[in-house]
Amino acid sequence: MEEALSSHPFAFQARHGREHISAALVGMAREPRAPGGGSGAGAAVITRTRTENKRPKLYRVLLLNDDYTPMEFVVEVLERFFNKGRDEATQIMLHVHHNGVGECGIYTYEVAETKVTQVMDFAVKNQHPLHCVMEEK
Repeated sequence: MEEALSSHPFAFQARHGREHISAALVGMAREPRAPGGGSGAGAAVITRTRTENKRPKLYRVLLLNDDYTPMEFVVEVLERFFNKGRDEATQIMLHVHHNGVGECGIYTYEVAETKVTQVMDFAVKNQHPLHCVMEEK
């Protein structure tokens, strides 16, 4: 019981006077403490939630060959909707012409869907039967 009283701050004040208690409290305030205000004797467990972002599925946008759409129109579509330069657009157009299908680009679902719609609307507006489709990569 006497040990408990001797560790109490008022017991310190009674033995050493008011000015000593102020110095003792300042010293205690500067001592490093363990997280949570404990004495540091216990072990603290820190958990961090780690979220993994999945990459979105990608889709290939493809042009299909037909016998009626002019080659120049296909080049224009590739330049306008797929930001291809004249040389690259011509190469893709020739690939479509010779192989029946050619890849315009690889995009997320929403972007691929938008590009297919834009190309199809542009082809209909200009009275060409050009077909553009998308498929999962």
